[in-house]
Amino acid sequence: MTAFDPPEFDVAVVGLGGLGSAAAYWAARDGRRVVGFEQFELGHVRGASHDRSRIIRRSYHTPGYVALAAEAYDAWAVVEADGGAQIVTTTGGLDLFPPGAAIDPGPYRSSLEACGVPYEWLDAAEIRRRWPAFARGALVTDDVAGLYSDVSGVVPAGPATAELQRLAAAHGAELRAHSPVAAVRPHGGEVDVVLADGTTVRVGSVVIAADAWTNRLLEPLGAAIPLVTTREQVSYYPPHAGESIDDLAVGRFPLWIWMDDPSFYGFPEYGLAGHAKVSEDCGGAEVDPDTRTFDPDPTMEQRAGEFLAALVGDRFAAPQTTTCLYTLTSDRDFVLDHLPEHPNVVVGLGAAHAFKFAAWFGKELAALAGGAGRREELAPFRFDRPSLHAPTDRASWMV
Repeated sequence: MTAFDPPEFDVAVVGLGGLGSAAAYWAARDGRRVVGFEQFELGHVRGASHDRSRIIRRSYHTPGYVALAAEAYDAWAVVEADGGAQIVTTTGGLDLFPPGAAIDPGPYRSSLEACGVPYEWLDAAEIRRRWPAFARGALVTDDVAGLYSDVSGVVPAGPATAELQRLAAAHGAELRAHSPVAAVRPHGGEVDVVLADGTTVRVGSVVIAADAWTNRLLEPLGAAIPLVTTREQVSYYPPHAGESIDDLAVGRFPLWIWMDDPSFYGFPEYGLAGHAKVSEDCGGAEVDPDTRTFDPDPTMEQRAGEFLAALVGDRFAAPQTTTCLYTLTSDRDFVLDHLPEHPNVVVGLGAAHAFKFAAWFGKELAALAGGAGRREELAPFRFDRPSLHAPTDRASWMV
């Protein structure tokens, strides 16, 4: 390839998890020539975009996130209409605040109110009345309160990512599995994407959505940022023989988040019939994404099982457990921006809470890669914000 060769594609996307697949979808839907590179197989389980379910909700700690969540719902609706398949399942969601909770309910309530989003503030008696499963456990005591939002629900991570990939290809995107990228090299208004096998593909712009592997591409550009990658896990608990979890079914039970430290979250019976899903947020150990193990951590599994029993009753048998990665920024806010020195290199990082936003996130990444300016609403996700480059502080992850 010479310096005079024209770009083969308008946009390259590096990393085809939820965010990257969405970026490929929107760019191809807009008529651009798109190539996507995934170092593993499409739909792999080594990152953060697999498994059966993720929470989608309006309840957030800033008005900015509350407003962007509305755009996320709209973006998923476009994907649903384009593909003719349901993605979002509404279940209702309950944020549970014990007394002295590490996560302050005030910003959640004021952010919803600032955006005109209805919610209910419930006392423990009403929580136990509406959802009798909570009365079977010991945790929802009289001093616990809950923020209930009826629009909260579930997005199926693995199936939704596969649908984004299917639609991207249907709109003309070329998605290449088993194609690790060794480097991205901006020059003269274009970018050379160098693959591990030595092949170079010239493109007009590139979206880096490589999650735990992001800094391996940013560091040669002098743009590495502090990131922590942790190995997390989710467990699906069936009932003991003779027990029932009918009271945890969709329509009879909400998804829930325990807004304290440690923070657990869980789902009604969804994705795996006869099982309740529970996980601990930011509870895992720091790992290298290439050498981490996939075996369940029995200590984490025990903590999650004990919490679930305390919340809705001791009726569960040994779980099925799967692992995933969290890639956490210092402030746990997204990265959604051009590199300051390379405007045709766009970076997207979800800070381990972005799958609910994936359809919207990909639309914004595609717009930036197409030369659009940064929207004012995206200013908190700038690459040059001081908090992104600060040393990591676990306290900032508790949101």
